[in-house]
Amino acid sequence: MLVPSRRRLTFEVCIVLGLSLGQSAVYSVVQLLDKMTRAPLAEGTSTLNRSQSTREYFDLTYQLLDIIFALVPVLLVLYFLTGQRQAVPGQPLTTGPGSAFARLGFNFERPGRDLVQGLGLAALIGIPSLGLYAAGRALGITTAIIPSALDAYWWTVPVLILSAIRHGIVEEVIVVGYLLDRFGKFGWSVPVSIAVSSVLRGSYHLYQGFGPFIGNMVMGIVFAWIYTRTKRVMPLVIAHALLDIVAFVGFSLFGKAVGLG
Repeated sequence: MLVPSRRRLTFEVCIVLGLSLGQSAVYSVVQLLDKMTRAPLAEGTSTLNRSQSTREYFDLTYQLLDIIFALVPVLLVLYFLTGQRQAVPGQPLTTGPGSAFARLGFNFERPGRDLVQGLGLAALIGIPSLGLYAAGRALGITTAIIPSALDAYWWTVPVLILSAIRHGIVEEVIVVGYLLDRFGKFGWSVPVSIAVSSVLRGSYHLYQGFGPFIGNMVMGIVFAWIYTRTKRVMPLVIAHALLDIVAFVGFSLFGKAVGLG
């Protein structure tokens, strides 16, 4: 069994975050400063799913490419985690009790229980989030959030669902499963690991304002704490995907920007 040094693990974490959510956090801080120096946050907007072309099938292509390439850092994480065990002749690295999928609980080993837990978590997080968003808008610390600005094509809803699943996988696998594993290897305590993970989660939402930063940080604490108890990231992925599906698809079909105008 290969045990990477702390220096190597630190470099590894920097690479993963630099290619994914760490990069998003840096851009988010810059975007927040840009918005704050232009006008009060209450007058700003944050669009989550933008159209990338006025030509239907080019827009579809861009959307799908974004989703696919956003998942590459997840594959990198799974590779890093799987690469630490000895290969068993004739056994694929993506299966078996020693695989990264099993290690993170990112599999379909218990679909019924994961789904129930995911639904419960989505309700637990989703309802208070609406109140926090309204409070943030009232206090002027949150921009108007537009979950989808895609044109209405036949593929709009399926793409929004895929986008929601993408966000659930990327954020929960990397920010919870992977980082808590690595922070543990650093010798950090569970509370410190959860705190750093949750602050990172909040930071890459800062472009939406301080309300979403706080809300996502609280969500990160809850999700990370649950993961330390269950060692399964799949219920978190399900909950996150459900929250985003409701927001993206619901807005696309029925909504206008809440608090805008």
